Amino acid sequence: MSYLSTFNPKDKDAAEPFAETDPTGRYVRYSEILGAGSVKKVYRAFDVVEGKEVAWNQVSLRRFANDESMILRLFTEVRLLRSLKNKNIIACFDAWNDKRNRTLNFITEVCMSGNLREYRKKHRRVSSRAIKSWAKQILRGVEYLHAHQPHIIHRDLNCSNVFINGNTGQVKIGDLGLAAETRGDVLHSMIGTPEYMAPEIFEEKYTETVDVYSFGLCVLELVTMEIPYSECNTIAEIYKKVMGGVKPRALSKVKDPEVRHFIDKCLVRDPERPSAAQLLEDPFFDGVVDDEEDDDDEIFGFKFQFSIP
Repeated sequence: MSYLSTFNPKDKDAAEPFAETDPTGRYVRYSEILGAGSVKKVYRAFDVVEGKEVAWNQVSLRRFANDESMILRLFTEVRLLRSLKNKNIIACFDAWNDKRNRTLNFITEVCMSGNLREYRKKHRRVSSRAIKSWAKQILRGVEYLHAHQPHIIHRDLNCSNVFINGNTGQVKIGDLGLAAETRGDVLHSMIGTPEYMAPEIFEEKYTETVDVYSFGLCVLELVTMEIPYSECNTIAEIYKKVMGGVKPRALSKVKDPEVRHFIDKCLVRDPERPSAAQLLEDPFFDGVVDDEEDDDDEIFGFKFQFSIP
């Protein structure tokens, strides 16, 4: 396939030059960084076939030359993203391993309004209806992960790993770097963001319901704009409170009994904790309409340029 280009480097009014292209020439990466973490950088990019902006995720593999577990984790994230097809999960359109530059690259949907934590801070006046809509979309994404075969546990669900398109209000779960597949097994790795970790993770014996616990704390943060257990200064303090059944201070700020009751349901100890599917039937979501029946096929017509081990 050929791609049209009208860029002239002598033209001062021409579109901004791109930094690099993917092996097929379909995706072009710009220098603007949309986000950066300890492992990867996310750049603004463009799909010249569809004519839409996308996110170019790039990981330098040089820094992990002696860390096989980290490289496996990175490839696992991309492999998981490739297998997922749900409107509340960030879609992965393409991926490749640039052996010459020693980078792992993958193209995903872009949510230009950023993550839900920063978006909520920016918009302080938000109705309970909007928060319920966001919460229901997150929960639908969690339900999809848990129903996937094999089941997928996110293990790091928090508001900084959930993204939003502000012009539509659509919410999508991302950052599956700590996710794990399970076929009903009990997992034992203590991993995640401490403020959002269920007591079973601290005990190193857990199932997918740990995501429901984290989801409940996401709702708490959306309501109060306070990170759970922010009163704690160390992980040890968080551990002591969580294992002692002490709820985060922010929960006392929730004055609506309906909201408080719903969050409490999410935070009960396993096995009494409800599943994501059960919570979607909760009266808390009565009157919250979503577009779950919409056809997602338009955004999921993608292929991949290489096989990830």
